[in-house]
Amino acid sequence: MKTEKLDVVRGSGNVFRDLGHKNADAEQFKAILAAEIIKALDREHLTVRAAHARTGIAAADFSRIRNANLGRFTVDRLMSIVNRLGSRVEVKIRLHRAETVAYEARQ
Repeated sequence: MKTEKLDVVRGSGNVFRDLGHKNADAEQFKAILAAEIIKALDREHLTVRAAHARTGIAAADFSRIRNANLGRFTVDRLMSIVNRLGSRVEVKIRLHRAETVAYEARQ
């Protein structure tokens, strides 16, 4: 049996960046917020209808979040939903220099 050697590439920590998405950081943040919303729903054993009754947010929005269909949501909207579920969001920002590969290639 022949064994083929594979190169292992370490990801950036942001799957959206690794896949080449234009707004990768915002998409990653939205995914993190959605995961926290899902955790809150699970922790409280809330159905989407019960979550609607508690927060006033449409049950369909909770369903979209559970299905990772986040295209209609802004970061602000997701943070508002987290707040209405009784949690608070704390954001810490670390800035890193963007990769300069494209710039260096032009020189």
